[in-house]
Amino acid sequence: MIGAGLGGLATAIRLAASGYDVTVFDSGPGPGGKANSRRLGPYRFDTGPSLFTMKPVFERLFAAAGRRLEDYLTLIPLDEICRYFWSDGTRARTFANEESIVEEFKRVFGEPPEHIDRYLRYSRRIHDITAHLFLDHSLHEWSTVRAPGFLRSLFQVHRIDAFRTMAQAHRRFFRDPRLQQLFNRYATYNGSDPHRAPATFNIIPHVEYGIGAWAVEGGIRAVPLAMERLARELGVTFRYGERVDRIVTDRIGPARPRGKRVVRGVRTDQGEFSAEIVVSNADVTVTYRDLLEDERERAFRRYSRMEPSSSGIVFLWGVRGIHRELGLHNILFSQDYREEFRDIFNRRRMPEDPTIYINITSRNGAPRDAPVDGENWFVLVNAPCDSGQDWRNEAERTRQAVIERVQGELGIDLSGRIREEACMTPDEIEALTGATRGSLYGISSNSRSAAFRRHPNRSRRYRGLYFAGGSAHPGGGMPLVVSGGAIVADLVSRYHPCTDLPE
Repeated sequence: MIGAGLGGLATAIRLAASGYDVTVFDSGPGPGGKANSRRLGPYRFDTGPSLFTMKPVFERLFAAAGRRLEDYLTLIPLDEICRYFWSDGTRARTFANEESIVEEFKRVFGEPPEHIDRYLRYSRRIHDITAHLFLDHSLHEWSTVRAPGFLRSLFQVHRIDAFRTMAQAHRRFFRDPRLQQLFNRYATYNGSDPHRAPATFNIIPHVEYGIGAWAVEGGIRAVPLAMERLARELGVTFRYGERVDRIVTDRIGPARPRGKRVVRGVRTDQGEFSAEIVVSNADVTVTYRDLLEDERERAFRRYSRMEPSSSGIVFLWGVRGIHRELGLHNILFSQDYREEFRDIFNRRRMPEDPTIYINITSRNGAPRDAPVDGENWFVLVNAPCDSGQDWRNEAERTRQAVIERVQGELGIDLSGRIREEACMTPDEIEALTGATRGSLYGISSNSRSAAFRRHPNRSRRYRGLYFAGGSAHPGGGMPLVVSGGAIVADLVSRYHPCTDLPE
């Protein structure tokens, strides 16, 4: 296994539970990948994902190993999920309860309850049609056609709203532009533009409001630590601080220039390690470009032509004082959302008026992440992927814009209140996580076919090579990469049964 991100950990757990001998190599000091942690003085920050959703996905992972999720993680159900702020003074909250959502949106936006009810039923319908198909099966295997429920889902494809964009759908459902903007925001969950991403992604509100959302005791960092603990109990070996330099392969059959190959193991700076199966939890581009030195492979060439997802500029601020106007999750919206995404995806530059996300884990689940008189602000601003921009200048300009917006819209003067500080830009995100060009979710979903075009979980050219993680199917985000681990483990057991492996 190459990489101890959440996708790699999920795959390792399932394979070890099925009897496979698993070794995980990672160049970092511990597990998590993007779900990492950083401490600045008395402040601790999650530096990647910040919201725990789709709890059943994680429960199934632990159950596959004969364990219970609650014995490894303490999850705190969220009543209030997020607070939203607009420059005109409007403030709204969202809840993990559909009745509360209806009441809040009627109170704040004057939106008729029947509009909101209709939208929530629509979001639930998309989930019910697509979730099982996309999250539990590879879309690149003929066997999926025979999977229970596939044909039923296929015959209902006209009901998943794939031919409108998210923004077009929201204009039909809601009359208030601010409410449209609130729901358009869910395109950023996979690094996309709501004015181009298909409305099928309107599945996401049901995930939060219908299924639920949680904080994690100890912060999101506790998730990979719990998964690693389970993996070790199952016999998985972890080799941290050991970078894989090469996936070792041999030819199969005639020595044609593009003939098929079989994996034989991996090579690190400490030697060569034999294996009949290699699962790469590294970014697809890194796998082909650096570990295989094969940028001509057909699946990779097709993948590399796709538009990358957005990246971000992240500020980690240890702030003095307690600010009751803010909750665990907070969004300060830009005044022109369409123009913001044009800047990010078309012009490849930082928006002048960015939307700002602020996560404060010391508010719920991790009180020790900040001193009693302070808060740990994780501040994320959507950014284009790295194309050689002057990120030092962009970060300084964005920092000033964030400080001015926070003061102007929230009345919080941050001058003199930031005790500790760090910043991550797209080029640094690539260096830290291996995400190509700092793209947070692999490819964007800015086309109707994007969900079907992510890289397959099994290589056709390299026998014994599999792909997990956000750049492969089903995509980025904690629940999706954990679901991808189940898909990979199923494919491994099908094409490389455990009984075929040497003892």
